[in-house]
Amino acid sequence: MTTVRRTFLKSTAVAAVAAALPSLNFAQAPARGHFAPQSGAWRTFEVTTRVDIPKPEGATRVWLPIPSVNSDYQRSLESSFSSNGTGKFMQDGQDGAKMLYVEFAASEAKPFVELTSRVQTQGRAMDWSQKTAKAEDADTLRYFTRPTALIPTDGIVRKTALAATQGAKTDVEKAQKLYDWIVANTYREPKVRGCGEGDIKTMLETGNLGGKCADLNALFVGLCRSVGIPARDVYGIRLVPSAFGYKELSGNPSSLKGAQHCRSEAYLKGYGWVAMDPADVAKVMRLETADWIKNTSNPVVAPVNQALFGGWEGNWMAYNTAHDLALPHAKGEALGFFMYPIAENAAGRFDSYAPDDFKYQITAKEIKA
Repeated sequence: MTTVRRTFLKSTAVAAVAAALPSLNFAQAPARGHFAPQSGAWRTFEVTTRVDIPKPEGATRVWLPIPSVNSDYQRSLESSFSSNGTGKFMQDGQDGAKMLYVEFAASEAKPFVELTSRVQTQGRAMDWSQKTAKAEDADTLRYFTRPTALIPTDGIVRKTALAATQGAKTDVEKAQKLYDWIVANTYREPKVRGCGEGDIKTMLETGNLGGKCADLNALFVGLCRSVGIPARDVYGIRLVPSAFGYKELSGNPSSLKGAQHCRSEAYLKGYGWVAMDPADVAKVMRLETADWIKNTSNPVVAPVNQALFGGWEGNWMAYNTAHDLALPHAKGEALGFFMYPIAENAAGRFDSYAPDDFKYQITAKEIKA
């Protein structure tokens, strides 16, 4: 990693989690099978985030993301919390990211907050033979072609996208070429902390194209935007094991530290907002088997590569699509993205890369009908 990327916390203050996905018990999970998510079966989950501050220094503030997305793949339902601080549900006015904000007095010896949110999710699979989606609002589409602090759309980003999409005529063809470019030219780098930082200009300028989901999917989003395709990152967390037996595409519901995962969407005419996740293709290639798989024709990778252009599995919950988020009442800098617990006290902002030091835990429970 370059010096710029190593000093990420100082330069962007984006919170992420260093812990790797905990070991999962697949004794009762299905053997790895053909990866083919489908829509139509809604699942209900309760997701609980617990934060404890063992050694408070002065007044403490905590911000917890709340699922804010309501779409054809997710219904964000009610949230509730308990705490010995003063809590308030809030919402960002620009991107609509919902959060719980809690303040603790300096005299509180053992601050804690526990947030529980209920969501319903389902898988996604695009039927490319049907172009029936309603047109999106023009202002919304313009908004999702804008540059952000970490996702510029000019210079080397646009130059790279133009080269990658050469010969493509439709937005579907362009999106496919950019997705394929990400899969072919980037790679999963396990040593990157948390989900990465999403500094796509630095990635391209340095040629360091290794990263995690917030890097690789942000690069896809930036390349799309630079050639006029509306696109957005969707920040969330895996909740339960994959129904297809892929360990790297799973969450351990009893301990979701490190299960945060960023996905992406591109708006394609006639199809609407389409699911995309080239970063998970890279993850399967690098980590699903003992050997690093280097080609997409491999039988472990091929169905994932095909399905994640237009689909994803519904074992994942979305928080929001926010970028450049200024947390209310925060003293630290704006966040590049918001999918981790954030806290500050008199000593400054906590390191959300270290959930054991920060003392937070996330769990999920599926609610059966």
